[in-house]
Amino acid sequence: MKNEFESLPPAKQEAVIEAMKEMEAMRASPPRFDPKIDLHTVTMTELYDTVFPPRTPLIDGLFYSGTYLFAGSPKIGKSFFMMQLAYHVAMGVPLWNYSVRQGTVLYLALEDDYPRLQGRLMQMFGVESTDNLVLTTQSKTLAEGLTEQMERFMQRHPDTSLVIVDTLQKVREIGNESYSYAMDYKNIAALKEFTDRHNLCLLVVHHTRKMEASDSFETISGTTGLLGAADGAIVLQKKKRIENTATMQIVGRDQEDQELELIFDRQHCFWQLTKAEKTIYQRQADPLLFDIAGFMMDKTEWTGTASELLKLLSYPDLKPHVLTRKMNDGVSILYNRFGISYVQNKRTRDERTFTLRSLNPVNEPEPPTEQPAENDSPQP
Repeated sequence: MKNEFESLPPAKQEAVIEAMKEMEAMRASPPRFDPKIDLHTVTMTELYDTVFPPRTPLIDGLFYSGTYLFAGSPKIGKSFFMMQLAYHVAMGVPLWNYSVRQGTVLYLALEDDYPRLQGRLMQMFGVESTDNLVLTTQSKTLAEGLTEQMERFMQRHPDTSLVIVDTLQKVREIGNESYSYAMDYKNIAALKEFTDRHNLCLLVVHHTRKMEASDSFETISGTTGLLGAADGAIVLQKKKRIENTATMQIVGRDQEDQELELIFDRQHCFWQLTKAEKTIYQRQADPLLFDIAGFMMDKTEWTGTASELLKLLSYPDLKPHVLTRKMNDGVSILYNRFGISYVQNKRTRDERTFTLRSLNPVNEPEPPTEQPAENDSPQP
């Protein structure tokens, strides 16, 4: 008895055979990558073998690169703290006893005018000024092209390390459904894409609701889409509005939650730190990174292969690719803790080299120790 294929006319048999050949060819040679429809993927191996830019802190232990919500009730002193923070970053002056990464600051003071800003700055800092603090009282909304405006600013000021948007309400995009999770997430995600491209910190000033909650971050006005898209959040709260004391709670993706106790100096409009409930979290570094820091103590630059460095460090049993992956993972620790820049060079026909550069003189590295448990409070 003939099967179905044999019962087909010769022309249709040829068509079936051609179709099967095409399917086999597709299996053997997958279609070319189309960025419009294909997923952008990376394998675990590719991820391990990639060196990403170091994630640098803006205020060591407090604020890192990324997008943060800064929320508090109206007239509580949020803008005074924003101005205090902006000035310290622009001048490179430590905030309380936390070290600061100096850079240009863009402050979008969208609820103020220039005379009020002039008076506030003069009251807080006197006549000393800096060109690193750049202010504006007008901008487009996110829907109109705010990120494009900030991109153009970055082209003129590539050393910018902090952008302050005061307030979210002035720049947010609102859909037909008013405030929704999707729209809130979209607004913050657009700002996060900008900060990720430029490795800087962006603070978005926002309000809290009047309703109380067991979790302070649940009082942030709007949907959970705001906090879901952000890299972190800060909530400034007072028990009573007439008091000078307040708490500042900080959460972030890559840092330990902490709570600061503050007091407001009404004469100078400064927030002063009185207590930090938790110690600054510091990820434990691989002992190998301490050895690399020690190796670079008397050098400004070194270029070579992983095999060559392993010999110099006396790690005979460690494989070169393991060293490379540990350094890829520890690029931020090398940069922030030890002042060492680590860059992979282009691969030659036979080997890949990398370069280590000492950015600043560093103290002799010490081996990792146990982190203090709690209540190591910096002084104001």
